[in-house]
Amino acid sequence: METEITEIAPDVYRVSTFLDAANLTMNQFLVDGDEPLLFHTGYRALFPSVSAAIARLIPLDRLRWITFGHVEADECGSMNSWLEVAPAAEVAHGAMGCFVQVADLADRPPHPLQDGDVLATGRRRVRHIDTPHVPHGWDAGLIFEETTSTLLCGDLFTAFGRYPARTTSEIVGPALQAEDLGRATCLTPELGPTIRALADLHPSTLAPMHAPAYEGDCAATLEELAAAYEERFAAEADVRRGRGPKSD
Repeated sequence: METEITEIAPDVYRVSTFLDAANLTMNQFLVDGDEPLLFHTGYRALFPSVSAAIARLIPLDRLRWITFGHVEADECGSMNSWLEVAPAAEVAHGAMGCFVQVADLADRPPHPLQDGDVLATGRRRVRHIDTPHVPHGWDAGLIFEETTSTLLCGDLFTAFGRYPARTTSEIVGPALQAEDLGRATCLTPELGPTIRALADLHPSTLAPMHAPAYEGDCAATLEELAAAYEERFAAEADVRRGRGPKSD
């Protein structure tokens, strides 16, 4: 496995490993500064490759914050491996997720985050945003780096296949194709409004976990994704009410 590094915004690094077996990219993100922050830890099996890549950016024992979108193996599987190599690091996650799972899973007590809490890495300000069940997971949340307007958007816009590290090509179509294959997103009444609230941030870069970093009209792209999911939610509701066609 080869892990690649791309600076997608000042002090914001995409650390990416492509898994052939899954036909899927695994991205971690480092926000550098006086108190560096890692968003997503990756699988335990990826730790040697990912940690070696990040060691090219910072000494690992400088890592201060370890964060992730929700409790899932690819998001936080190597959490305790990072805690071992970074003695000053704390896991920071949504308060509900800390209470329900992370306080038991992590080798050191986590730092609970409320919606809107900010972690300052130095020049960069990372805001935690609660997004329960979006795209999935009761404890789901995303982070927004305020000074560069970079939205680290987790499993939103997941796309199968190999892609460049950065793109200006549209990313909604590949995301919906991946949804057709995996059906990973929770179709709920709050899905569309939650994504539209992210559009209101007017990010300049979207940084998904399983897709290229997108540089374009990010607000319009989020609105388009929200509309597509709202159509799917309405169609599913019609099927369940007996008003629409049922799939074979």
